[in-house]
Amino acid sequence: MTSPLQQKIKITGPSVVTANRTWDGVVIYRDDRNGWSTALADAAIVRNADEARALLTESAADDVGAIGPYIAPVALTANGAIEPGNLREQIRSAGVTIDLPVPA
Repeated sequence: MTSPLQQKIKITGPSVVTANRTWDGVVIYRDDRNGWSTALADAAIVRNADEARALLTESAADDVGAIGPYIAPVALTANGAIEPGNLREQIRSAGVTIDLPVPA
């Protein structure tokens, strides 16, 4: 399997880098401050393949805080809000899809 960093990156619109937080699996987004946020509104937006590759490379280097970073499409609303750009990201941003067991 080819590493995401070695694959050809195609950007067709605004995109972000997303991953899962290492210690609890929560969806996180790379922000403009070289950190991670759980809020999509804080995500750094890239608009071309070179920007995406640079942000993805930087994100992959942070293997302590995040696992499995990849580029995801987003949609920008008329008022400037960021929304998930496809069904997969809508599901991920909504959180856990099943009730987790409560420890006894």
